[in-house]
Amino acid sequence: MTTSFLPVDQQLEILLRGVEKVVPEDELAKKLQHSRDTSTPLRIKYGIDPTGIDVHLGHTVPLRKIRQFQELGHQAVIIIGNATAMVGDPSGRDEARSKRLTEEQVEANAKDYLAQVGKVVDMDKAEVHRNGDWFGKMGLTEILALCGRVTVAQLLTRDDFAKRYREEKPIFLHECLYPVMQAWDSVEIKSDVELGGTEQLYSFMLARDLQAQEGLHQQIGMMSPILVGLDGVKRMGKSLGNYIGISELPYEMMKKFMQLPDDVMKMYFELLTDVPLEEVEQLLTGHPKEAKVKLACTVIDQYHGAGQGEQAAARWQTEIGGGGLPAEIPEVSLAASDLDDGALPAYLLLVKLGLQSSNGESRRLIKQGGAKLGKDKTVIADANDAVPVADGLLVWAGKKKFCRVKLA
Repeated sequence: MTTSFLPVDQQLEILLRGVEKVVPEDELAKKLQHSRDTSTPLRIKYGIDPTGIDVHLGHTVPLRKIRQFQELGHQAVIIIGNATAMVGDPSGRDEARSKRLTEEQVEANAKDYLAQVGKVVDMDKAEVHRNGDWFGKMGLTEILALCGRVTVAQLLTRDDFAKRYREEKPIFLHECLYPVMQAWDSVEIKSDVELGGTEQLYSFMLARDLQAQEGLHQQIGMMSPILVGLDGVKRMGKSLGNYIGISELPYEMMKKFMQLPDDVMKMYFELLTDVPLEEVEQLLTGHPKEAKVKLACTVIDQYHGAGQGEQAAARWQTEIGGGGLPAEIPEVSLAASDLDDGALPAYLLLVKLGLQSSNGESRRLIKQGGAKLGKDKTVIADANDAVPVADGLLVWAGKKKFCRVKLA
C-alpha cells in the first residue's frame, strides 16, 4: 500500500534522537509499521498541568518531539490538565505545583501556555483537550469504579510515594488520584505514544493497564532526559533561576547561553536542535565559545526568527565578549563633595557607585583583576589606588556591572 509515511527505519532515526527510554522498547517500530501499512497516523499524547505560564527550554524537549512526530505525519494530542491541576502533582517538584489554583487561574494559564507552545508545535494540526471535559462529567460512583482498578500496592511503586512512605511523610488521599487521572486521559484520547520525562514511567504503565481493560491498543512511553539548567546540575526550572525562557528577548537568551558549563553543551545540542550529531562532535572539539555561539544562535532563531541569533551574538561580542562598549550605559550620580581632592580610593569608588555591596567585596574584585576604568578598560591594580574622578568616567565591575559617573 502506498502511504505518505517514511520507512520505519528513517522515522526511528529521527524520533529516537535525544530519547532516554522507550517502554516497551520493541513496540515503537511495530506501531510505526502498522501506521504505515494502514495509512493511520499514530496519536501522540503530551499532557501539561497549567500551574505556571513561562515555557522554558526544558519544556521544549518533549514539545520538539511532538513536532517531529507531526512532521512525520502523526497526530499531536495535547492534554490541558485543568482537572488534574486542581488535584496537584504529588511529585512536588517545585513550589508552584503545591499551590491550589482556581479554575479561572488554570484557564488563564492554559491559554497563555498554548500561545507559547505554538512556537514549537503546529497548533493548527494539533488536537487540544481539557481533561476536565471528561472528569467533570463523572459522578462519585464512576470515580470510585475507576479507583477500584488500581491497588494501593501499585501506587506505592511510584517513586515519590514510595519515598514518602519510607520517610513516614504524609500521602494525602486526593494525591493518589493524580496518576490514575493522568493514566485515564490516555484511555479517553486513545493515545498510541505518550511523551514525558523518566519520572512519569509509573503513569505511562498504568495507562497501558487501563487501556487493555478497555479493549484498546496499549500506548508506549517515550521518555526524554531531564534537561539541566544553567548551573549544569539541577533540572531547569524557573523556581531555581537556572532557566532560559523561549519568550525572552534574543540578547537575554544569548547572555544565558554563554554562561553554560562546557560539559552540558552536547546535551543541549542533542535535545534542543537538529544540528547533526557528527557536526556537534566536531564543534565540541573546538573552542567552547564558538560552540556556545552556534548553539545559542540555532535555538534563538527557532523562537525569534532567522538572523536574530546572529544579531544577539554580535551584540554580546561587542558588549561582553570582545571588550566593546555596551549600547546602554547607566549613569550614576556621585556627589563631588564625596571626593578627596578630586579622587577616591578604588575600592570605595565601586561601593559608592553601587557596583559592589561592601568594601570587602570591592577589594576582592579588584584583587582578582575584575575592576576597570575608562573606554579601554584599564585594570585597577590596587584597591587603595586613588582614582581621579571626572564627569563621564566609565567604571566596570566584572563583565555585567558598569556605569558612567555623573558628578553632582
